[in-house]
Amino acid sequence: MLRTPALLLTSALLLTACGGSKSDTDDSGKSAAAGYPVTIENCGDKITLTSAPKRAVSLNQGTTEILLSLGLADRMSGTATWTDPVMKGLEKANASVPRLADNAPSFERVLDAEPDFVTASFVSTLGKGGVATRAQFEKLGVPSYVSPSDCSAGKDNDSGGDGSRSTPLTLDAVYGEIRDLARVFGIGERGETLVAELEERVRRATAGLHASDVSLMYWFANSQSPYLAGCCGAPGAVTRAVGAKNAFADTHDEWPQIGWETVADRDPDVIVIGDLTRKQQTAETAEAKIRFLETNPATRNLTAVKKKRYVLLSGQAMNPSIRTVEGIEKVAAGLRDFGLAK
Repeated sequence: MLRTPALLLTSALLLTACGGSKSDTDDSGKSAAAGYPVTIENCGDKITLTSAPKRAVSLNQGTTEILLSLGLADRMSGTATWTDPVMKGLEKANASVPRLADNAPSFERVLDAEPDFVTASFVSTLGKGGVATRAQFEKLGVPSYVSPSDCSAGKDNDSGGDGSRSTPLTLDAVYGEIRDLARVFGIGERGETLVAELEERVRRATAGLHASDVSLMYWFANSQSPYLAGCCGAPGAVTRAVGAKNAFADTHDEWPQIGWETVADRDPDVIVIGDLTRKQQTAETAEAKIRFLETNPATRNLTAVKKKRYVLLSGQAMNPSIRTVEGIEKVAAGLRDFGLAK
């Protein structure tokens, strides 16, 4: 959706644009709009900004942590929809940004924050049935952005549940989001630095790791009818990075609900457990999940349960996000600790 520059609500940011001065920030405090307008292709739309946002609102934790990691807390007027505590190292920056809601805020609550840019991790957040549609923000002259990991080629968000993927997600989608958002705010060099740091972390975590005979199962939430990872979302990217197998690699749904009897038949070597702080489903925390696994007749005899091969991840590490790299690090470390990595 092409934005008319006259409708945009912002002027400039205390950041120079890409290719501006030798630094990202303008220490004099003067606004700078060099390098603008900026137009970005996003999920089939075009967004154009005449200057860097000053009052961005992030509607999902994944996009929030990218903005905070890019040092943009002072350019944010609100966050929402949290599954976990904020990523380590970002606590102080996060505390300075108003939290509009722990879950999805109302459209009116978002507008109260007077946003000049809105970003989200999921089409379901910025779409029908979500906080609002992108068209609703567009009518107000507010540019919006959705993570490309949720609208990339091969992702079908209309197939029910959390959607399905015919093409495996790669970390390039996450890196692309970082670069896009850095460009929106005129700090392209900072975005490249963050991507390079993440790539190096993946390289270090997986160096010399071979676990091709190991099967992993990823459990996000719900004990009665558990949400387990299919082949091709963020857990798939983690699995490929560590060279292991996903016990449900034959399932293309993002998070299908699969019965425990089927899990028993697959008998995974390791169970990767979502340790969530939200309170929407049954067995959200890792403690509750492990208690269920070790007491339920259908699961207590699983190989991973008997040998207590559990890897605990934040919910964000199991979604396409900056913390998927954290997921790779923790799963790789777990495989080594269990003696399963060659």
